[in-house]
Amino acid sequence: MPARFKMSKKGVGQLLKSRMIQADMLYRAERIADAAVSIAPVGGPSDPHPGHYKSSFVVTTTARGGRRKDRATATVTNTAYYARFVEYGTERVRAHHVLVRAAAAGGD
Repeated sequence: MPARFKMSKKGVGQLLKSRMIQADMLYRAERIADAAVSIAPVGGPSDPHPGHYKSSFVVTTTARGGRRKDRATATVTNTAYYARFVEYGTERVRAHHVLVRAAAAGGD
């Protein structure tokens, strides 16, 4: 007799919010943060805050994430006030795409 499976939407919802999934999301986010730190640019001698961007990565996790707040998520952010300029660049500074590159390299 072949195996049978009946999906429970409630069960899938509970799984997506579970501590197991939250722990896995945290693990992946920490790997991405580690990759971001390893490739983050550090300013030269004229930089008033050398290393500030590199030391400002933060990982957070929640069981109420996603668009509908119905799943575990983890987020990697940088708290440096100029982080978006490092990521996306300006007309004078090239974009470094640190988080994009880190997510591509470290999220497996």
